Amino acid sequence: MADAAVRLVMLGPPGAGKGTQAERLARDRGIPRISTGDILRAAVLGQTDVGRAAKAIMSAGRLVNDDVVIGIVRERLAQPDAARGFVLDGFPRTLVQAETLDDLVEHWSPLVIVDIEVPEGTLVERLSKRQICSVCGTTAPTGVTRCPKCGGGLVQRSDDDVEVIRERLQVYQRDSRSIVEFYRRRPTFRSVDGDQPENLVAADIAAAIASVEGVRR
Repeated sequence: MADAAVRLVMLGPPGAGKGTQAERLARDRGIPRISTGDILRAAVLGQTDVGRAAKAIMSAGRLVNDDVVIGIVRERLAQPDAARGFVLDGFPRTLVQAETLDDLVEHWSPLVIVDIEVPEGTLVERLSKRQICSVCGTTAPTGVTRCPKCGGGLVQRSDDDVEVIRERLQVYQRDSRSIVEFYRRRPTFRSVDGDQPENLVAADIAAAIASVEGVRR
């Protein structure tokens, strides 16, 4: 029998709702959401070897390199719960990471790739109003006054200034869109309209997954 576990990569620009949708899908399907950002933050707080290496890199104002990020994901995918499926949020972000991910999952069913598309104007509006937890870094849903995970106070991210937001979106278009092109020709790739209410985006993602079930490389 074919492997029916869902192994999904969630793509999209900052503010597209990747984290929200990844967490919702993971919860609904009983599979882990694997967020490299969350893992890095936990590693830094826990002062692990990876955390210390990542902290030193970030403190120097540099991006965490492919080797560190790939190592984190490799270790996480080797854990037993990932065998039932997973949702990757924030990985891959480079072509090296995407190519390595193919190697890591080559003995499993093909990855399902969902790209959440949102117009730039909507992204700017969302990001300029976004708040995160000052304690754990979780992005807060609209309408709440405390972090739903840990109860911490909410603050606006320092890089959610409108001009900085536009620059970040330009960087995404320049660098990360190559990842979309890497996946676009696969039969398991789907684009989803992210400029609609959260429940409708979730329904479209579920429909996208259903439409590629049974598709194999």
